Amino acid sequence: LAIPLAMLAHPAVAQQSAPSPAASKFGFVNTERVLRDAAPAVRAQKKIEAEFQKRDQELARLAEQLKRMQEDLEKNAVTMNDAQRRAKERDFGELNRDFQRKQREFREDLNQRRNEELAQVVELANRVIRQIAEQERFDIIFQDAVYASPRIDITDRVIKALEGKPPAK
Repeated sequence: LAIPLAMLAHPAVAQQSAPSPAASKFGFVNTERVLRDAAPAVRAQKKIEAEFQKRDQELARLAEQLKRMQEDLEKNAVTMNDAQRRAKERDFGELNRDFQRKQREFREDLNQRRNEELAQVVELANRVIRQIAEQERFDIIFQDAVYASPRIDITDRVIKALEGKPPAK
């Protein structure tokens, strides 16, 4: 009880025990830029594109086939008998449902893989950020901010470190 009272009586003692805000060191990392520009993120994006290229091309072929079927139906509907028109409309409907199902599955699979790959990049980036923070004695590094002064932005250093280059101070 006597120590806190003594600290209150002598403000200079209280100020010495707590670090001043001026002595604090803050940093900011733009996560969006890291996930867009860092070498591991670029490699992950290329890997995903290669992985999904075949399915994307298949969807494009199906879309073109649907377009041709629709054009054929619109152009020739008046010359077809009812049975032919209904059969073509049924075929078109089945192909359209198949296309939409494949497209939905494609998007879901793509998003899942993208999230998996980006999670690895984020984990690696967080390790690099912690390393920079410890080496340079940052008190806190923010990753989300409405505004951050370029003076405290260390995003470029994180991106360079992720590329295997030593971070510039």
